[in-house]
Amino acid sequence: MPSCTNCGAEVGLGVNKCAYCGAAIATHGAHTPPPPPGYAPAPMSASAGGEQKSKVVAGILGILLGYLGVHNFYLGYTTKGILQLLLTVATFGYGILISAIWGFIEGIMILAGSIATDASGRPLKG
Repeated sequence: MPSCTNCGAEVGLGVNKCAYCGAAIATHGAHTPPPPPGYAPAPMSASAGGEQKSKVVAGILGILLGYLGVHNFYLGYTTKGILQLLLTVATFGYGILISAIWGFIEGIMILAGSIATDASGRPLKG
């Protein structure tokens, strides 16, 4: 079933105009005109592709457990989380001060809004 190149809605065979957005349907490689003035596609929901993470939860995890990289694992930044965890564990605890400061600063940055998205680019809620 063909679909509209403008909004993605399924259209029937031989249809020249999309019933949803009104765009002309290209046939046989024809050029599709741009969308009409003022047209804006519907925004994707916040949960599209996964659920939004909480800014407060991520910030508190960074402040309290940042030396283990827990906040980075929560936000999907697995590589950074592993680096923080390794800094603490691989140095037999001697690197905990550096890792704790790193996690504390990131926790504050999350709560202040400097870090505002998770690893997938979704904005943090709350």
